[in-house]
Order: sequence, then structure tokens, then C-alpha cells
Amino acid sequence: MGGMKRHRSRNLPAMMTELALSSWETIFHRSIMMAQGTCSATEYQRMVMEKAAAMQASTTALMTGRGHAAVLAPYLVRSRANARRLRRK
Repeated sequence: MGGMKRHRSRNLPAMMTELALSSWETIFHRSIMMAQGTCSATEYQRMVMEKAAAMQASTTALMTGRGHAAVLAPYLVRSRANARRLRRK
């Protein structure tokens, strides 16, 4: 897609499905890393920090009444990024 920003769907059921799939992929990769003893301290720290950041952004979206998709979006963005990053390892 080059320099163009990809359009993100605001279809809540599609977002929930994509979140479930990318979360599963992330959990799978991290579980393998933990089982093999290759999960770094940085990765463990990332797990905690990303959830706190997503919760903060999600809470802000909820409190400002931006809708269900905006509340879910911070989790989806991080889940997609994690799945892509861990897929390359």
C-alpha cells in the first residue's frame, strides 16, 4: 500500500473477529516462546505495558462517547501489530 494509509473498517463484528484471530496468534507465539524459554524480559514487559496503554485509550474513547468501535480499536491495533511482529521472529 506504499505511503497510503489503509482504510480500517469500523464494522464492530468484523473488528471483534479480527481481534480474536490476531490475539490467538499473539498468544500462540508468546506461549511457544515461554515454553522454549526464549521469551525475553522485554517481551514480558511489553505484554503489561501494551495492555495498560490500550485500556487507557479505550477508557478515553468510552468516556467521550465515541462508540463501540472506538473503544475496541486500541486493542485491535496492538493485537495486529503484535501478531505481525511475532510472526517474523
